[in-house]
Amino acid sequence: MSRSDRPAASNRRLVALDGAGTAAAPGRVWLVGAGPGDPELLTLKAARLIAAAQVIVHDGLVSREILEMASPGARLIDVAKRKSRHTLPQDDINQLLVAFALQGLDVVRLKGGDPFIFGRGGEELLACRAAGVACEVVPGVTAALAASAGAGAPLTHRGAAQAVTFVTGHAAHGEPDLDWPALAKANQTVVIYMGLTTAGLIAGRLMDAGRDGATPALVVVNASRADETRHPTTLAKLAEVAEGLSGPALLIVGEAMALALSHSDGSREGGNPSGLSVASDSAWVPAFAGMNGSSQ
Repeated sequence: MSRSDRPAASNRRLVALDGAGTAAAPGRVWLVGAGPGDPELLTLKAARLIAAAQVIVHDGLVSREILEMASPGARLIDVAKRKSRHTLPQDDINQLLVAFALQGLDVVRLKGGDPFIFGRGGEELLACRAAGVACEVVPGVTAALAASAGAGAPLTHRGAAQAVTFVTGHAAHGEPDLDWPALAKANQTVVIYMGLTTAGLIAGRLMDAGRDGATPALVVVNASRADETRHPTTLAKLAEVAEGLSGPALLIVGEAMALALSHSDGSREGGNPSGLSVASDSAWVPAFAGMNGSSQ
């Protein structure tokens, strides 16, 4: 196989590779978080394991700069997943990891963000355990943390956000099964992964459950990357702003998003598809109540 292999989805049984069987000494699998894309956000442990791995099975969201840290002799296998288009089904990815490890190879399963935050890392861990393969997990910076930090909008903030909740906006069939009344409570931040196409539904459910339509919101596309874009808005305008956007994106809803910056240079105005001036629009004023440390 070449350095960069892309297995076909039609290869349904992945149990022996290169004609090899089970090695006398099994290898090991590391589930490694690659972070949101900026290679400088990669952990030192992740960088060391990537450089030492014999096989790297990676997501499509892992940046080219990070993949270039691999050893020249490493085998890179792209199992990228996109909406409705999977290079390999998850079960086959699980078998692939186990098969390589049983050949005695050290395998890094390199996943965008953190393996255990909407990354299906738990399924891969269980598959390795069931096969008797040693498996370790290396955490990564999840996209929500990078998006929050880049925008200068904290996910928790005294007087404005006493809690933060991560949810997925994607469901295999129909809408996500979420506790909308709980998510609609004020003074908390809700981060929605994979929610661009369901932004209207999510905003509607939150407002129907009682969340104020004037609650600040933020859409971040390609968090931490050179082409990152930020789109401050309100919950009521969330669907309008999300329409037409593409790429890995987060929807963040909560009073603390009133602090969000539109641009990496620290400015707030301009390039704002919602037409909202973060610094002056009166719809955002209630979000600042209590931010001086007083009770709400």
